Amino acid sequence: MDVDSFLSVIHRNCRRKTHALTNLDKALSMRYASLWKRFCKNRQPRGESAPARPRPGKGDTADGPPESMRRIVTWLRGQAMLVAAAILAAASMLLIPPDAGYGQYIDWRVLSLLFCLMLVVAGLRKAGAFDWMGRRLLLRVHTQRQLAAVLIFLPFFTSMAITNDVALITFVPFALSVMTMAGRSERLIPLVALQTLAANLGSMLTPIGNPQNLYLYSLADMGMGEFLGAMLPLTAASGVLLAVCLLLFPAEPLSFAQPQGTGRCVRSRLWIYGALFLACMGTVARLYDYGWALLITAGVVLCLDRRLFAQVDYALLATFLCFFVLIGNLGRLPAVREALESLLAGRERAAGILLSQVMSNVPAAMLLSGFTTGYRTLLEGVNLGGLGTLIASMASLISYQAYVRSDGARPRSYLGWFTALNVAFLAALWGLAALW
Repeated sequence: MDVDSFLSVIHRNCRRKTHALTNLDKALSMRYASLWKRFCKNRQPRGESAPARPRPGKGDTADGPPESMRRIVTWLRGQAMLVAAAILAAASMLLIPPDAGYGQYIDWRVLSLLFCLMLVVAGLRKAGAFDWMGRRLLLRVHTQRQLAAVLIFLPFFTSMAITNDVALITFVPFALSVMTMAGRSERLIPLVALQTLAANLGSMLTPIGNPQNLYLYSLADMGMGEFLGAMLPLTAASGVLLAVCLLLFPAEPLSFAQPQGTGRCVRSRLWIYGALFLACMGTVARLYDYGWALLITAGVVLCLDRRLFAQVDYALLATFLCFFVLIGNLGRLPAVREALESLLAGRERAAGILLSQVMSNVPAAMLLSGFTTGYRTLLEGVNLGGLGTLIASMASLISYQAYVRSDGARPRSYLGWFTALNVAFLAALWGLAALW
């Protein structure tokens, strides 16, 4: 074997050994890694498992509060009146600790009637009564002005029986749909603003038109005829002003398709809820005790459609409870009571209007009523006080929120129209009330 052949054999053997060593190194590395993992696992005490990172629940995120907590916070943000009332009531309890006198604060008749009316109106709405009525009226519409008249005076008249907020919840979305189908979206802003005015003004006429009416009607122990006589002149004047505002809409011919949906009402349910509504009206007229209306209404709804209980505005009922506690406690502080009584004497209408602009007319009525006996003038004040700012009547926020969620909404333009119309109506009606 020559030298070259010998060197070639050595070179091949070295490469084989190097390759074998490399494979051995890899095998040992894998073996050592396996042994190390087994050793670490054996060091974990028996009965315990390695801590695992908690998984976020359904609807939760790994960072931040749970979804349920965020929903509660969001709900509370939308219930500013309830939160404020609860804070004020809690503060008053520091001055007058809870005792047996607290039981006399709460007007259970008002709370029961509100609860029953909420259930009945929710049933009528679900049965399709209001939608059917609106569609029937639209069959007689031929011009844009007639369309505006129907859409504006629907909440004006229905709010007298179903409250202003329910009228707006029902007919503002209906108006948005109708005006869009008619190709008159440019007239939506003045129309929705006038619908809001109409619901707030129409609800003045009856004790069940809005919560402050029912509260003052019960507190003052008024008769139905006395109440209607007190509020009829302002309501009639409001209707005339709304009719004048129809000139904002041209009398152009109109053709459009009916809004989507069947527009039918469930007549069997309609008769039942209609009978329950009459039962509530009997309690309002003081024909029998409110306990019967509460028992019958709650029992029938529980058997017929228990889901309606979820549509009750429990936040409003809780707000009433808080204000009952606040007013009762303030009335037991002689210095505060005397100061407020002297401040309100002869100024109930102005106080109701002005205070409503910053805290809404429902709490304004409840707060001021504890320190005056001029209930009729206060009734006018808190009803007119629903005009003005966006928060003067909480029902006004319903219309605003419905409009800003619509396509092509212009919130600033809406607020401009809303404020201008409200200030004009408030000035006119306040002046008329002062003359009477």
